[in-house]
Amino acid sequence: MPPAPTPTTVNILFFSAWYPDRYDAMAGLFVRKHAEALARHAHVTVLYLTADANVSDFDIVIQEYNNVNEVYVYFPFTDNILLRRLSKARNYWRAFKLGYARVVERFGKPDACQANVLTRSGALAYYLKHTQKIPYIVVEHWSRYLPQNFSYRGFLRKRLSELAVRNAESVMPVSSDLMRNMQSCGLRGNYRIINNVVDDFFYEPIKPELRPKKRILHVSCFSDRVKNISGILRATRKLQDQRNDFELVLVGAGPDFEELKAYTRRLGFADGVVRFTGELTPAEVCQWFKTSDVFLMFSNFENAPVVISESLAVGVPVLSSAVGGIIDMVPTEAGILVPPGDETQLTENLGWMLDHCNEFDTEAIRRLGKAYSYEAVGRQLYDTFVKITGK
Repeated sequence: MPPAPTPTTVNILFFSAWYPDRYDAMAGLFVRKHAEALARHAHVTVLYLTADANVSDFDIVIQEYNNVNEVYVYFPFTDNILLRRLSKARNYWRAFKLGYARVVERFGKPDACQANVLTRSGALAYYLKHTQKIPYIVVEHWSRYLPQNFSYRGFLRKRLSELAVRNAESVMPVSSDLMRNMQSCGLRGNYRIINNVVDDFFYEPIKPELRPKKRILHVSCFSDRVKNISGILRATRKLQDQRNDFELVLVGAGPDFEELKAYTRRLGFADGVVRFTGELTPAEVCQWFKTSDVFLMFSNFENAPVVISESLAVGVPVLSSAVGGIIDMVPTEAGILVPPGDETQLTENLGWMLDHCNEFDTEAIRRLGKAYSYEAVGRQLYDTFVKITGK
């Protein structure tokens, strides 16, 4: 169980475009972790509004999760293609009015808001600032501003995003690369970086384990366009021609899972070299980190992947492509970065890492990982809200 929140008078309301719900327990999990981290120091309520084809009326669900009050409003929308967008917009606003009234009734008027993942969440926070003088911050995770994944389009979206960012007390992307790309899109504001959160059990002591082979670990959502797992497999297959003292464990599931398993068979790996685990719980993922020698990523683009910070928290050195926030996350004492898409460099450096991974200072890497703890991130958010509310 997480610790009870420290005594405080600061009452914070979260809005988010993504959040775990009854249909997807993983969606926006990083937002929930920010809420949990802040809830160790303040009173936190999340108001999450989502369209639901299975309801015919507004369905409000209130629950508590690790000291966070969560208010869900599932709202209906029409199946008519011509009216769907208008129906969603109208019902989203009605869901906000209903949900916000319930929040104030049950948990009191918020002192400040946190808008997670623009644009709609920022519009709601701006509305409350304009009508009720409630200040807010923006926390952004979305990679849509990156050139490799650019989807920041539309006149209304851009104008609302600019308005929300400009009027926020603080704008907190999860990496400096994301900050630069947001600024390049014309989003001007008071920026500072906020880290994602790593679960507490990643920081627990590790029991040494003797293994006959070095273990390379990869954890992802199995989207090959983003994670370039096929490139990892090709590089690892070349490495197999040079040595047989390692295994590659691929953890996760996603849209390209079955295709990548089939591709692995076509590449002709020896038995036992590559293992697919499928989707695992966070605690199970942690156990794989704690029994691995190298963590491997080869993404084409990224923001600030939580799996990198999890590797740091455990003390496992990282080999990754030099993309997005990873460039800031992995200094030389924590691993090696290679150019994205360069499979020759990846193969060469992977061989080097297998020979030298034990030379990395595990405790030094773990100290870097402490920046992603619930305590560190929660304290940063709390201090930000104390400053903007004066409480």
